[in-house]
Amino acid sequence: QVQLVESGGGLVQAGGSLRLSCAASGRTLSSYDMGWFRQAPGKEREFVAAISWRGATTYYADSVKGRFTISRDNAKNTVYLEMNSLKPGDTALYYCAADSGGSNWFLRPRQRATYDHWGQGTQVTVSS
Repeated sequence: QVQLVESGGGLVQAGGSLRLSCAASGRTLSSYDMGWFRQAPGKEREFVAAISWRGATTYYADSVKGRFTISRDNAKNTVYLEMNSLKPGDTALYYCAADSGGSNWFLRPRQRATYDHWGQGTQVTVSS
């Protein structure tokens, strides 16, 4: 089992940047496909970005494409989400998630059900 801990959230003005980190323990992250999701109050948890275990393949939600970049450093057991040009609509609790297997990640990388390990989340608040 892998334990995931997000960090790097905070308060930032619109147009600013933040980098979120997801640190793993219990097992190396290198064998897991990873995703970032976010959830705003009163809304469903939505897909943000995903990355294959080698980092060769990435996916992004249309709402963040061109502004956010997902990356990973398997030697550090860490996945990152670089967020630029932040908007108030990006305000949410951000979660990282890991797919330990059992299904083909490439078929449904944007679906919550694909992932079976989740962090506690880190809050991102973007002011106008």
